[in-house]
Amino acid sequence: MKSPFLLLLAALPLFANAQNTTKNYHVKSPDGKIDISINAGSTINWAVKYEQTDVLMPSNVSLVLGNGSVLGLNAVVKSDKTSSKDDTFNTPIYKRAKVRDNYNQLTLKFNGDYGLIFRAYNDGVAYRFTTEFKEPITLKDEEVNFNFANDSKALLPFVNDYRNKDRWNTSFEAHYDTVNVSAVKKDTLAFLPVLINITDNIKAAILEADIEDYPGLYLTNGTGNGLHGAFTPYPLEQANLGLNYVVNRRAEYMAKTTGTRQYPWRAIVISTEDKQLADNDMVQKLASPSRVADLKWIKPGKVAWDWWNDWNITGVDFKAGINIPTYKHYIDFAAANKLEYVVLDEGWSKSTDLNQINPDISIEELVNYGKEKNVGIILWATWYAVLQQTDAVFEKYEKIGVKGFKIDFIDRDDQFVVNSLYDIAQKAANHHLLVDYHGMYKPSGMQRTFPNVLNFEGVKGLENMKWGVNNQPQYDVSIPYIRMLAGPMDYTPGGVRNANKGSFRPVNSNPMTQGTRAHQLAMYSIYEAPLQMLADSPTAYRKEQESTDYMASVPTTFDETVALDGKVGEFVSMVRRKGTTWYAGAMTNWTEREITIDLSFLGEGSYKAVLFTDGVNANRNGTDYVRTEKTVTAKDKLTVKMASGGGWAARFEKVE
Repeated sequence: MKSPFLLLLAALPLFANAQNTTKNYHVKSPDGKIDISINAGSTINWAVKYEQTDVLMPSNVSLVLGNGSVLGLNAVVKSDKTSSKDDTFNTPIYKRAKVRDNYNQLTLKFNGDYGLIFRAYNDGVAYRFTTEFKEPITLKDEEVNFNFANDSKALLPFVNDYRNKDRWNTSFEAHYDTVNVSAVKKDTLAFLPVLINITDNIKAAILEADIEDYPGLYLTNGTGNGLHGAFTPYPLEQANLGLNYVVNRRAEYMAKTTGTRQYPWRAIVISTEDKQLADNDMVQKLASPSRVADLKWIKPGKVAWDWWNDWNITGVDFKAGINIPTYKHYIDFAAANKLEYVVLDEGWSKSTDLNQINPDISIEELVNYGKEKNVGIILWATWYAVLQQTDAVFEKYEKIGVKGFKIDFIDRDDQFVVNSLYDIAQKAANHHLLVDYHGMYKPSGMQRTFPNVLNFEGVKGLENMKWGVNNQPQYDVSIPYIRMLAGPMDYTPGGVRNANKGSFRPVNSNPMTQGTRAHQLAMYSIYEAPLQMLADSPTAYRKEQESTDYMASVPTTFDETVALDGKVGEFVSMVRRKGTTWYAGAMTNWTEREITIDLSFLGEGSYKAVLFTDGVNANRNGTDYVRTEKTVTAKDKLTVKMASGGGWAARFEKVE
């Protein structure tokens, strides 16, 4: 690690005189490979190099206040301070037990009571504004730019859901468009994370973190080879449309906030190999620490889910649907397979009033039945309904014994929404309730600040595929490198009616998945989700008990994670460890593929391997798979053949 003296030298102004008041600073990563350069004068800009490669060209940053003043114009530095950090913090509800937090930092304070903090990590960079005003302020805009040396290819998920004719309404669900940065059309909005191909090997993923009391960041066309930030204006008039709480009128400002505060992080993760993107802790490192003191009551786990399979159970003596016998059946299935939870999705109550219960449902009876079986109950709710009744509803259902809420139809991230979600998370924690922000919202660090928030949607998962998405396997092997950088994903995997490219079709009560059975099984060890769904029906799973046993065996949090290999949009392979047992997965796009899995990640001794591979006819019938067992050691290598849309899943148990 560099000495404080050398860090100080790196931060000293390189050039300043009476004729030119611009001051220049540098911050380097602990390993010296990443260099942030900052220029502060008539404007403030930053640039980033990885060794000799320009990752980011000079890009202006500023804050625009409601009174028209701009923090960042004619900037006069009144102090600069360097610091460094290298320690670890515990992450009990995550993909690894501890995270190393190692960075060099430069803090600049300017005349005008504002500042900037820049951090350089070995895997990326970040900056954030600070202000020290005594009175609350109105923010009209924040200038965020990402300028690149070349007209790079970018993978961008564009907003495509303008309900109520509001361009800021989005489900945060979109496949990635691959476009040149210069070709991004005016007025389009891409939501984060996005990925930029800097060179054939070097990639830059743009993220945001620690968004509190602030709107989320979008990217649109910038100048030349650049992307420019855009922020949702504050909502002035809102209306309920049943499931959705929509905006009818927005302000000319984006936020009103306290005058003394730190603002969200703007971050770039830099990789030289794609697999580095699939196992990254940047958002976790930048997020505010946990505000929940006692985590013992927070229990991650797997969930038997009703909605995707349309409550479609057969071979029973009652009519399946939203009723007590059906949910007792789901609870029995969960108990038999040691799943921790059952979700009661839409229909158990009125969508706008969580006190108006479906007469065919008794929450108390189902909670008590679940207690007998060691299965917890989680209730689906619209964000609007929770917003109207947060305190009373949480108190009521905590007393009944409900374990948490799956909150749906958020569809925005303006300041009003962000504030409400932080408030809901805190109140849920106060009442020992878990939260799944399923409703079209993406993570940005709240999962560390409130560990009771176990999952977020903001992903085009099985729920979307049910209606007939065309190229899901390619998306499946893109999101581990892009969307998963932000945090856990409520993809809701586990379908067992698996179709190849030519045979897939949307069927509401018997939904299919694109790709093979092994492709679905692999998701349980590849996709991060402390609260992970089994999306298919108990009837379907009982017919496929071998696959069900594997899904049920995979934990949802881990002690260690290792990304083995992969290429964005083509394939991915990963392993995760819980205790002495390793869980592995690999997936491919529609291209058949053969890869080698090096088992050197295993510890000493022998391991019993349970392997699920694509069957010889998996290209014709996605349900074709082979389960095998063998004994292996860390010296072994496995050849894995994946069919079109295929996969591979494995569990390695230490042999005593």
